[in-house]
Parts: sequence; C-alpha cells; structure tokens
Amino acid sequence: MIDHLPVLLVVLPIVGGAVPLVASLYSDRIGWPVAVGTMFGHAALAGLLARRVWAGGVVSYEVGGFAAPYGIELVVDGLSVAVVALISAVSLGVLAYARTAGPHENTFYSQLLLLVTGLTGMTVTGDVFNLYVFLEITGLAAYGLVASGREASSAVAALKYLIIGTVGASLYLLGVGYALAAAGTLNMADLSTKFGEMVAYDSTLVLTAFGLMVGGLTVKVALFPLHTWQPDAYANAPDSVSAFISALVSTVSAYALARILFSVFTVDFLTAVPAARWALVALASVSIVAGSVLAVSQRSVQRMLAYSSVSQFGLVIAGFTIATPLAVLGATVHLVGHAVMKGGLFAASGIIERETGATTIGGYAGMGSRTPLAAGCFAILALGMVGVPPAIGFVGKWYILVGAVNAGIWPVVAVLLVSTLLTLAYFARLGERLYFAEATIHEEVPAADGGEEPERTRVPLDGETDDGDGVSTGMVATVVVATVLAVALTAAVPLLDTLLDTLPPLL
Repeated sequence: MIDHLPVLLVVLPIVGGAVPLVASLYSDRIGWPVAVGTMFGHAALAGLLARRVWAGGVVSYEVGGFAAPYGIELVVDGLSVAVVALISAVSLGVLAYARTAGPHENTFYSQLLLLVTGLTGMTVTGDVFNLYVFLEITGLAAYGLVASGREASSAVAALKYLIIGTVGASLYLLGVGYALAAAGTLNMADLSTKFGEMVAYDSTLVLTAFGLMVGGLTVKVALFPLHTWQPDAYANAPDSVSAFISALVSTVSAYALARILFSVFTVDFLTAVPAARWALVALASVSIVAGSVLAVSQRSVQRMLAYSSVSQFGLVIAGFTIATPLAVLGATVHLVGHAVMKGGLFAASGIIERETGATTIGGYAGMGSRTPLAAGCFAILALGMVGVPPAIGFVGKWYILVGAVNAGIWPVVAVLLVSTLLTLAYFARLGERLYFAEATIHEEVPAADGGEEPERTRVPLDGETDDGDGVSTGMVATVVVATVLAVALTAAVPLLDTLLDTLPPLL
C-alpha cells in the first residue's frame, strides 16, 4: 500500500464521495460521518507521504504501470505534500464547522469530497492535461457547492462562477494544446526538458502556450481583473462553503500556477523571456493594489474578505514570479497562512451572522461585546492578514519583501507596502466597529461595487434570536484552532524551507 500512496490520495475521496449518494436510499444524514472518516483517511495518507518525501525526496508514481512520459505520472515533492496536508487539515476543520452549520444533505458531502478529489489531483499530477481534468473536477464541484445556498442569489453567483471558470479552464486547455504541438508530450518533466533544448523558449508555440496556460490559471486564482466571479461566490454561498472555497480553491490554483512556472517552463524560461516574467509581475502587482482598494470600499464583510483575497493572491503570485529561494519560501508561507487565516475569517463571520444577523461593517458595531470569542478570533486573524507579528502573515510578507529587494524588483516592494497600509485600513475600520461603536438596529446599504448584498442585514436586538441553525462547539472550535494556527505555524517555517529544497533550481 505504501508504494501506492499518491494514487490512493486521489482514489479515496472519489470512493468516499460516492458512498453518501448510494446511502441516500436508506438515510439522508449519512454524509457527514462518511466525509469525516474519508478525510481522516486522507490525512493519514498525507502524513505517510510527507514522511516518505522527508526521508527520500521526490516520490513518483506511474499510474497503471505505464512509464512516463507516455503514461500518467503522479509526482509529490516538498511543496505538493505541504499543499496536500493543507487540504486535509482545512477539510476536517470545515467538516467540524458544517456538522451544525450545514448544509446537511448527503449531496453536499459528496460534492465536498469531489472537490477534495479535484484539489488533490491538481496537487499531485505530473501531467499538464490531467491538471486540466482535475481543474474541471474542482470547478464543477465548487459551482455546485456555491449553488447549495437557499437564496436565489446563490444560484446566480454559481452561474457567474461557472461561466467565468469555464473560460479560464478553456484558455488553459488551449495552452496545453500549444505545448503539445511544440514538444510532443504532456508530461511536465518531459516538457521542461524539451523547452529550451528542442524548442526555443522564444518560439511562438512556447510563448502562446505560456500565455494561455498562465492566463487560464489566473482566472482560477482570481487575479484582477479576472476576479469578478469571486466576490459573489464567497458572499452568497453558505458560510461552510465560503470558508472551504476561500481557503482552498484559489490556493490550490495558485499552487498549480507555480507548478507550471517551475516544473514546465522553469526559471530558465523566465530568464530567457524577461517580458513574460515582467508581465506576470505587473499583473500580480495590479492585483495587489486593486484588490486592496476594492476591499476598502466595501460595506459587506464577506465581499471585503473576498476582495482581500484578490490582493493576497497577487502577492503570492508575485513571490513565485520573483523566483528566488527567499521569495518562493515567502510565497509558499503566505499561501498556507492565507488559507488558514481566510478560512478562519469566513467561519468567524458566519458565527457572528448566526448569532446576531450582522453581515455589514456597519452592522458589526458593538459585536465585540455580544460575540466576544468569535469577534476576538476575527480581530486576531485580521491582524495576521495585515502582517502583524508573530502571525504567519508577517513571515510570508517579510520573505517576499526581502526576496523582491534582493532581486531588485522594486515595483513589488512598493505595492506590498501600499497594500499593507490599505489592508490595515479596512481591517482597522472593522475593528473599530467591533469594539468602539455602539450596536445598530438596522443597516441596509447597497454593495459598494454593484454586486449582490447579502439579503439579511438586520441586526437583532438583545434578547432576539436569529433564524439560523445556531452555533455549535465544533463551529467555535474551528475558528479558535484557525486562530491558534495563524500564530503557531510560524514555528513550522524552517520545516517548510527544508521541504522546498526538492523544488527545481531557482534564481
């Protein structure tokens, strides 16, 4: 079994996701325990695989015994095993939250496990076409999860997500076609060998493949101006779904983009074609600033958090594009830290909404005293997102900043500093409402960007109850654990640095 760990990571959630659908013939509440058992198994497999990578380096698996580059290859190195472990941990946390928060239908848990399948496959595949296959599995599951909300706005957000996501996936697939035409192979390692040797980096086919593949993935990452699906999807999905997709979908897409950069085109391509590198740096820099500016202008808390992700992923992609060891370490740290912190923020906002009905920044007035634990965790996680030490958000930003300085890429330095100030501005405004303002009775304002505002904006008075499913110990524990990890993960940075030694050579 040990030799089959990579493929078992993908197969297990597929099998687990099928069980609730079959079991629906007998029980409509079997999905949660099946999903929990499946994810504990997934976490155990991830732990065993991490041990193998730590002891022996990169793990490669040939599906069906067909040798690469003709067969399908799964590859696990230090970066991918860290992302797999992140998928397991976040999924278990969301399941603890969803036990009470819902949705409770078996179909929800089947879709969640299908999404885990897609995310895991994207992480361990060593084949650019199979990356597309898992990208589509991820997208289809995510669209369904967003649409699982009770309001019509959830269906509209899911449709918008589907249309834009399909465009992104199609662009990526076209890029794969150009890469195949250029090199005659779909295997990542084989492509990296043939690019630059058999096919010049500046050839039209290679440049077109790079532009389309990276462009398609930036849609999935939600970089500005390709981000328009994200605010509606995050704000209108059930809070369990918002926490899950905000923590993992764009995170694994950013990882996939990094994998394309380092395992397919390699750093040599970025050196040989500086225009491609600077174009990606420019796109990331614009996303950093634009996302922060849009977040400052929001009145809906969840839309603010969504636009914050646009900015934060711009920072991650900038770190990967700088491609020095320090910048890549910073981008990886920030990728992991953002998943934990943003998932925790959405979960905390879900608890506050369930306890008080507040969904807008104005509606958060006085919530620090009415929901002290959720508000306190929200404030700590927000400080981590700003980059206040000792939170992991500070470490990631610091390494990216130093990497940009060492590489002489001063635009990234400038936008990082500006973005940090803007991040402080919108989170400080929210903190002021939480702890230094009196509670309001009614708060109805349009979305600042013209999007759909959450339908329930009334804040109940003391003694009133919300019409939600209530708040459980598991929901609170999820937020508390995310808050603790936002600080504790700083101690794991040296371990992550060691794991990244398995990556291809950097600048």
